[in-house]
Amino acid sequence: MPAMVRVEKVSKAYGSLPVLRDVSLEVNAGEVVVLIGGSGSGKTTLLRCINRLETVDAGRIWVDGVRIGATEVNGHERPETEAELNDKRSRIGMVFQRFNLFSHMTALQNVALAPVMVQKMNSTDADALARRLLQKVGLGDKLGAYPSRLSGGQQQRIGIARALAMNPKLMLFDEPTSALDPELVGEVLDTMRKLSEEGMTMIVVTHVMGFAREVGDRILFLEKGVILEQGTPEEMFTRPQNPRTREFLSKVL
Repeated sequence: MPAMVRVEKVSKAYGSLPVLRDVSLEVNAGEVVVLIGGSGSGKTTLLRCINRLETVDAGRIWVDGVRIGATEVNGHERPETEAELNDKRSRIGMVFQRFNLFSHMTALQNVALAPVMVQKMNSTDADALARRLLQKVGLGDKLGAYPSRLSGGQQQRIGIARALAMNPKLMLFDEPTSALDPELVGEVLDTMRKLSEEGMTMIVVTHVMGFAREVGDRILFLEKGVILEQGTPEEMFTRPQNPRTREFLSKVL
């Protein structure tokens, strides 16, 4: 079976600052891969390149067998159109550090919006879908609530439901609990844990090592835009091989 995600020799720089250096990675369907590393190591940039929120300077990326960033026709590449890009992005759900909900819309309206606008779903079906997804993330009683009346953890769970509304093949999480008060972290991680149990393919950037250890199938340690080491949670947390990995984990565990 082909990998759900294939990253091949991807490099990215901002001006003269290299952020990703010749990164290659495969993620299988249903796998949860967790990216760890210090600030500036390239974790978020890698996610954003997979979702084509950032262009790559070199290398290629595929999601579910479809090339991201270009279209290949008869062995030749051409830049993708905006419509092609939006279609490809619709297969990839992304949850950010900040919730980015529309403040003038209820929880139900926030989740139902994209299926109507992007997938042209009728409003009745979109509302029914949004209700199911809000129930799924434990917010079936908050359909009519506005973001300002909800906790950070509740807002982030709405963000997850909103991403799921597009029926994605892949979910990307960029430090989804970093903006939350500590007592609210657990409810978001519980939602993510349930998604992993249902077989959702996930790439997660997080500093919550307990979650990485419990839910991750594979842990990747990034340093200065390079994957220095990877392995199972057992391998990475009990017997890391790279001295820099050991140093990093000694400070965060």
